[in-house]
Amino acid sequence: MLSAVSKFSRAIAHPKELKFGSDITKLLLEGVDKLADAVVATLGPKGRNVMIEQPYGAPKVTKDGVSVAKAIEFDDKWHNMGAQLVISVAQKTNDIAGDGTTTATLLTRELYREAIKALSAGMDQNELRKGMNIAVQTILKELEKLSRKVTTPAEIAQVATISANGDETIGKFIADAFEAVGQEGVITVQTGKTFQHELNVVKGMKIDRGYLTPFFVTDQKNQKCEYENPLVLITDSKISSFQNIAPALEIAVSSNRPLFIIADDVDGDALATLIVNKLRGGLKVVAVKAPGFGDNKKATLQDIAITTNATVVSEDLGLKLDTIKAEQLGSCKKITVSKDEAIIIGGVAKKETVEQRAEEIRLQIKNTDSNYEKEKLTERLAKLTGGVAVINVGGASEIEVSETKDLIEDALNATRAAIQEGIVPGGGVALLNCSKALENIKSENLEQKTGIDIVLHAVRMPIKRIAANAGLSGDVVCDKVLSNGTNTFGYDARNMEYCDMVKKGIIDPTKVVRMELINAVSVASS
Repeated sequence: MLSAVSKFSRAIAHPKELKFGSDITKLLLEGVDKLADAVVATLGPKGRNVMIEQPYGAPKVTKDGVSVAKAIEFDDKWHNMGAQLVISVAQKTNDIAGDGTTTATLLTRELYREAIKALSAGMDQNELRKGMNIAVQTILKELEKLSRKVTTPAEIAQVATISANGDETIGKFIADAFEAVGQEGVITVQTGKTFQHELNVVKGMKIDRGYLTPFFVTDQKNQKCEYENPLVLITDSKISSFQNIAPALEIAVSSNRPLFIIADDVDGDALATLIVNKLRGGLKVVAVKAPGFGDNKKATLQDIAITTNATVVSEDLGLKLDTIKAEQLGSCKKITVSKDEAIIIGGVAKKETVEQRAEEIRLQIKNTDSNYEKEKLTERLAKLTGGVAVINVGGASEIEVSETKDLIEDALNATRAAIQEGIVPGGGVALLNCSKALENIKSENLEQKTGIDIVLHAVRMPIKRIAANAGLSGDVVCDKVLSNGTNTFGYDARNMEYCDMVKKGIIDPTKVVRMELINAVSVASS
């Protein structure tokens, strides 16, 4: 966005209108501001709820930043273009870290606004960008120093609670789920059938492969494909001809069940026909590539086959796809497939068969001297025996369940981020304290110094806005926290008191804070 002035310095022609550089910049900034105002109003425990009009039914009430951002559309197309710049940051942050969309929106607005001022004053955009990048790298180093690992169930519950807008019940459910399946375990969230939330651990397995094409998606909002009670086809062959897959599809259709395909690959006529029938005829099907490579791939396919009580259709065993029988297809209670992974829930495996397979893998682990092979075998064993934690979301209405499900999924993603990279003090305190390191950085010229100052200004805004949303002076709160000199000292906006944020359980995943800043600066300085 730093190039906004110079990039549009010449007239841009449109079939119906003509806009010049300064006009466009002004309109884009107005779009950024309008969207940011709506999103940032939700920041912090005292932030306001936003009501979103739905195409049908009751309006949706939410504090989820990315939901608010994506629901906004302006009549002016230039305002929309500005808004889309911010939405891209919020969405990317949410996709990677699972949280932090509101803060990312605030940072983007502040960075963009100040950068436009600098460019309008005639500053060199490359040097300005260089200064901003220097500031970001400095803050990331400081964040790493502040970060500490999440180890206990209590800490996991704290992270989940904060990410769930202070809902301690959700925090405990997520902590219990991790305790049930381990920090690397598989946890899914689905709509329940009661008024209360429920946690169940079921047989299941995660496959590190996503759908072959987004055309298989059934849940557009979350970009996932979900089917209940599917049949499972497993083959180590590549499927290019539709004739090879037709018999399995006929079995699935005649059984009125979806078909989940795991193959070496699906392409050509086979993939095209699946897509067309899915889109036009409502064919319930999804395909993924077989995970792993070489011998590990064959072994993993056999693990999946045991989990679903299927037979691996392999020409090495004299089995062919065009002569497949119903008993060679596996089954499970549910399949959830995203762009990166597939989760099999409730496979109909025989307990003794799974245990026999697990014992074989344990023996292989014991007998191998290769660390790499041992790592892969251990990974297979965990997937085969670990199970899947399922959080069933309850509620009094469909709207309540939908909103709570979104909240739990965001909190779950943020908690995973905390487990991966640790935690830092929340409430805007981490970025505020890291900003101290920017005050004494030496720069080569005025533009670089201005770039550093732009980032310094932006990263101090989250704590100010949280305070402002609670009815306090952001500057007063910011100055008091800075003058304290303790890295964990901050302001608890929920209880309206200054405290040690970490001891109070007000924390943020390091990964979330890191991605907020990286994504905001990436867009604002491009």
